[in-house]
Amino acid sequence: MKFPGCWMDLESKVIYRVVPKCACSTIGQIIYYGNHGKYFDGDIHDATTDIHKWGFTESQDHIRAAVTSGDAYIFASVRNPYSRVLSSFFDKIAGIQRNGQRYRGDLVPQLYRNYGVDVETEGFDQIASFRRFLLFVRDTIKFRKPMHPDIHWSDMSGHIGTLIENGGKLNRIISTENFAKEMVEVANSYEKKHMPELDPMPRFNESSGHGPKQEFKLEEYFDDLSRHIVYDIYKNDFDLFKYDTDPSNRKPIGEIDLDEVHARLSGK
Repeated sequence: MKFPGCWMDLESKVIYRVVPKCACSTIGQIIYYGNHGKYFDGDIHDATTDIHKWGFTESQDHIRAAVTSGDAYIFASVRNPYSRVLSSFFDKIAGIQRNGQRYRGDLVPQLYRNYGVDVETEGFDQIASFRRFLLFVRDTIKFRKPMHPDIHWSDMSGHIGTLIENGGKLNRIISTENFAKEMVEVANSYEKKHMPELDPMPRFNESSGHGPKQEFKLEEYFDDLSRHIVYDIYKNDFDLFKYDTDPSNRKPIGEIDLDEVHARLSGK
């Protein structure tokens, strides 16, 4: 059984199924702090020791054992699909990455040539370019063309489903919109050597510093057509994680039913 995207503390007490663009940097740092009494010096995505990640061969047996035993507290975090895909645009398409380069090398020039997405002209039209980016996102998710969907905009249910399909069982799914309250509840739910100070909640690797400032309210980026496109590609995310199809309401409109999540994402 494989559990890609899983991070775990060194004591096998907590497992986090990473969902990109859903506060994963902050969550990873909180887990790291629980073992070491300090935050990782840098981006937690770059940490190669002192935390278990499925991407490390030496961590896989530890994570597999913890998942299958049912002893570890397992959780994930989700986000409003509208704000998540918009954040992906500003961070990964319009923004410059930590290495000083554009994301995925020649992706931005390809988007300009094939979809008319312009993020390099000063004062570019954010709304027009984002809506064209949505067409690209739809093509990658629905048709796997011109590439497979990137992890930053592939559906959240797909990420979480890989854990469930292989026998993992989630104890909790929290929302980034209620992050401060719900992450404290998660941190209080498993044993750790060190409890970080979570009031106020620390923030790490916020994408707002990686690209141009968002000029408009969230809902202004989505007209009727783009709302239809977002619901078409993220229907499971809206339904399972209880988000409103009206982009002016970011917060969940109901409680997540873990039994429903497990039943629908188990692949059975």
